[in-house]
Amino acid sequence: MDRIDLRILDIIQRDGRITNLELAEQIGLSPTATSERFRRLVKEGYVTGFAARLDPRKLGFGLLAFVEVSLDKTTPDAFSRFARAVNRAPQVLECHMVAGGFDYLVKVRLKDMNAYRRFLGEVLLSLPGVKETRTYAVMEEVKEDAPLSLLRSVEPAGEAG
Repeated sequence: MDRIDLRILDIIQRDGRITNLELAEQIGLSPTATSERFRRLVKEGYVTGFAARLDPRKLGFGLLAFVEVSLDKTTPDAFSRFARAVNRAPQVLECHMVAGGFDYLVKVRLKDMNAYRRFLGEVLLSLPGVKETRTYAVMEEVKEDAPLSLLRSVEPAGEAG
């Protein structure tokens, strides 16, 4: 992985529809060399997929919420059962096991608060081992889907320049 590979990754994470020719022009390599590098990055797992970003509000999914989930047991078997079950819930966009005062942080997107209430009662609370939940409804999405900072220096916000 060299600086050119990082530039390729930086560019395609911002524009997954860029043509190989445009990418080659931006990084200063031939289209053939660019294509070979790109294929290698995909093969080695640096690129995990491509997808279109959809506007959830326009599609009727206006409520975004984060849910802290605590399990009744913290054993490997309990974690495995919960993970298998939560992966089958289509309303769950993300689920992360975390360290701290609870076990999982779950990100869900639904139509509205009534739909969330049904999801909570019918899906989330019925998952194996769920003891307690705390819900945080998002009032405003300030920053989302940010690209990884591959080529930028790391500076605290507000201290650049």
